[in-house]
Amino acid sequence: MSQDATREMDPRTADVYDVLDELSDIIEAARAMPMSDKCVVSRNEMLDLLDALRQMLPTAVQEAEELLADRVGVVEEGYREAERIIAQATQEADGIVAQAQAQQAHLVSTHEVLQVALGDAEVIREQARAEAEASRRESEQYSREVDQYVEAKLAAFEATLAKTLGTIQRGRERIRERFGPVALDEPGA
Repeated sequence: MSQDATREMDPRTADVYDVLDELSDIIEAARAMPMSDKCVVSRNEMLDLLDALRQMLPTAVQEAEELLADRVGVVEEGYREAERIIAQATQEADGIVAQAQAQQAHLVSTHEVLQVALGDAEVIREQARAEAEASRRESEQYSREVDQYVEAKLAAFEATLAKTLGTIQRGRERIRERFGPVALDEPGA
């Protein structure tokens, strides 16, 4: 690259790599010094290219820093967003777990209440059966006692009636013996 071309280069649009390539080309094309690894280059041309690089670098470095800052900012924003999402998901998961635990406790409680109620119902059913059986036996016993009492009273009444009939028949026989057969207007006579 010539000095004129370097001067015409706009540092805002020129690429740093283009200038570096130009520097490399100049050094490779430079005349070598005999018996040495040194070469002769145009001082002014090299200084012009280095000045061009100095003018480009702040812009390039600034753009690179902005890109890095943006990248770092984007990464940090990504981390913040990830942390927010994780915190929200953790909170929601904790809420779901709490609801599940409450539901489980409710179901366990309901199940236990149901089991207790079923047990109580079975106890009451058995008590009712026992009481009904006892009442039936009591009723049968009472019925037998009533039957025996009535039987005893009827037997006593029958005996009294038999005595009374016997007394009546003897009384009638005496009357017939004394007066003979009597015709009565009364029914049953």
